[in-house]
Amino acid sequence: MTDWSQLSHAYGSADGIPALLDRIASEPSDERWSELWSALCHQGSVYSASFAALPWLAGVAGSDDREQAVRAVHLAGAIMAGADQPHGADDVRACHAAEVEILLSAANQYLRTASDATEYVYLLECVLAFEGIVGWSEHLAWGLVSEEYEVSCPGCQASLFIAVGERGFFSTSGDYALSDDVETRPLRPANPADLVGIGRRLHSIALDDGHQGVANSMTYVFGDATCPDCETDFSVAEQISADWFATP
Repeated sequence: MTDWSQLSHAYGSADGIPALLDRIASEPSDERWSELWSALCHQGSVYSASFAALPWLAGVAGSDDREQAVRAVHLAGAIMAGADQPHGADDVRACHAAEVEILLSAANQYLRTASDATEYVYLLECVLAFEGIVGWSEHLAWGLVSEEYEVSCPGCQASLFIAVGERGFFSTSGDYALSDDVETRPLRPANPADLVGIGRRLHSIALDDGHQGVANSMTYVFGDATCPDCETDFSVAEQISADWFATP
């Protein structure tokens, strides 16, 4: 039996979490799920109570209610993406191996029937989190859903936007959302046949699942860019990775 009073979340003692879980189970709502997210995965930070909630989340993920199951998978994925943070829990992957296996199975199941590209990308990110893949399990959806990544130029250190969406596929240091009169450089997509590692895997999964748009965006994320300020060429994925590992 979990002693929630001995656990913590974003706002202190977690002794109120069981009651919140009961309220969500009996009458789920956006507000209650948001409250749970805020307590257990506040701006990406996780806590001892976050992992204690995994059995409950795994149970919801295995239910017949698809909407609630996907919500549970999404929150659990965000929690597991933070498994390496200081959180006061034990070896969470060892302690919750059974729950993670259930959640991974559910994520793969719902991935194949995702209603749109946004849900698909979030579920794909969850798969990576449950598998323990560092970095992309926290940052894949960050750029693909918002249709831009923010990186630092490895040459001049300028802050750059890497656009990957309806506005096009380009790099710029200007605020292209406010003005069309900014200097840009087109991204150079990778040839799918030349992709390796995680890039090849993500592209292949999206293609096999019929999400051509997501697969196409992957070729740009794992392609190359040029800084419009200093003309330095760089790998988009490598710079995304360099920036997240440089973040304290």
